[in-house]
Amino acid sequence: MPSFSNTWLPFIYLYGVGGAFFLSGMILIKKAKAINFQKKRHRYWWNVTIFGYFYFMAIHVLLILAALYL
Repeated sequence: MPSFSNTWLPFIYLYGVGGAFFLSGMILIKKAKAINFQKKRHRYWWNVTIFGYFYFMAIHVLLILAALYL
């Protein structure tokens, strides 16, 4: 069985540090008023971006679990 540092530590780093950059970018977009939530297209892409982050995180978790236990 691989150790924690070989399996979960890279995941935590990728989505922790990467998530901090993602979150700061989303905050920057909002503060710069680069997005207008009155427009349906802007809301759509805002939601797609957030969903995509968590979607790829979930795929990554499932593949790590599959590699460890299957």
